[in-house]
Amino acid sequence: MPQLFALDEKILFKNKGNDVLAIGELLVDMITTDEEEIPTYQQFFGGAPANIAMNIKKLGIKSLIASAIGEDKIGDFLINHLKQNEIDISLVQRVKNATSMVLLSKSNGTPIPIFYRDADFSLTFGKALKEAVVDSKIIHFSCWPISRMPSRSTIEAAIEIAKINDVLICFDPNYHEMIWQKKEDGIQYVKSIISKSDIIKPSEDDAQRIFGQDTALNQVKKFLDLGAKLVIMTLCEKGLIVSNGQETVKYATLATEVVDTTGAGDAFWAGFYTALIKGYSIKDAITFGSAASAYKLKYVGAIVNLPKLEDLKELIK
Repeated sequence: MPQLFALDEKILFKNKGNDVLAIGELLVDMITTDEEEIPTYQQFFGGAPANIAMNIKKLGIKSLIASAIGEDKIGDFLINHLKQNEIDISLVQRVKNATSMVLLSKSNGTPIPIFYRDADFSLTFGKALKEAVVDSKIIHFSCWPISRMPSRSTIEAAIEIAKINDVLICFDPNYHEMIWQKKEDGIQYVKSIISKSDIIKPSEDDAQRIFGQDTALNQVKKFLDLGAKLVIMTLCEKGLIVSNGQETVKYATLATEVVDTTGAGDAFWAGFYTALIKGYSIKDAITFGSAASAYKLKYVGAIVNLPKLEDLKELIK
């Protein structure tokens, strides 16, 4: 991968069998259907890397998901959902632990999650996953798998293999103190992973959790100073900022209607990755990512029926 990602240029990928390998949590999002004091929850397919793999498939390129889920009914629900959407499940490990879930209140702003974790961090690194990393153009992961062992060592191994096989390493630094073991300095570990990543996409909330309050431009610089080659910071209704350390560009939001923000960032990643793989420049890929996110915001749940990438152009006009 290049040392500098010029925003007007394309990223040239080696010919691989798979486009994007998303590694990490596969879980259920339990989202409120009302605003009652004792709310009713509806079950949705979830987990950011899994959402991205699903969205990428809908947008028109190849994806794989590597994850760990329980040998329970919720795990069966997730597996069936993947099969129905023609997603390869060969890298989904079934373990004795209970399938993880997140409780969320339907929100027009950033939802406040409650985490119930067990199986998701049981993901181990073996021959099949190693081969998948080597044969992918992009690997993607978030803070979830790096927050606990053994999935942390799995990500570390994947990064090492990716670097020597010219695979683009992309990290979603979605830090939440609640997913880390008590008394562990999760922020310092996240910072160490940023230095090993090519592209990161923090939200403004992510940056505040990692660095504290500051301006968006200052936050972007902090990520670059830690070693990220390209930073895309999303700012909700204020759009986003992208910087490679030499050039910084601001984008306005393309969202026209906000029904539920759950999974909007995952839709962005999917649109961005799909456009990169299809040969668009980084700037154009960011616009496609914004269009995918704007489309998703109109619907409840992390996964929606996204159109093919080229059809998203109607949102860009």
